[in-house]
Amino acid sequence: MARDRRPDMTAPTLELDVDPVWGDSTDWEALATHAAQVAACVAPELAHANLLVSVVLGDDAEVQTLNKQWRAKDKPTNVLSFPMLSREEVFHAALNEDHEGMLGDLILAHGICAREAADKGIAVPDHAAHLIVHGLLHLAGHDHESGEAAAQAMEALETKALALMGIADPYCAAA
Repeated sequence: MARDRRPDMTAPTLELDVDPVWGDSTDWEALATHAAQVAACVAPELAHANLLVSVVLGDDAEVQTLNKQWRAKDKPTNVLSFPMLSREEVFHAALNEDHEGMLGDLILAHGICAREAADKGIAVPDHAAHLIVHGLLHLAGHDHESGEAAAQAMEALETKALALMGIADPYCAAA
């Protein structure tokens, strides 16, 4: 699927580490960068290159270890987000271009991502893009676990960002 590439879009600076299990048939760096750009379009607090995000495309075992260590859940999950700034600090860093801030870390689990993509009948890169957008919104302070209104608001931002990438609404039930 063709992706809109707009180099003039400002987004957090990404440091990407890709485990070989993800393969090399996709330009993961370009995909992650584009996901960050569209996330910044829908969540302007992310539209600043002075914010740094570490993105790891890892394997299930790596994510399971982190999930057990930091969330006391001994199982892999599709994406983990580790924010380094509070929502207020995100806005402060975004307003002060001289302030560099480590927004946080994202890590995706390949096996979970691939299984979820297969279950949904979508391509792994499209699902990975969704998970990166989802994780970036978490790093910016958005939360879908604090109530139905917050979940709907976050889902709306994700849907809008993915639409900018030409990716279908992941929350719309297939007919």
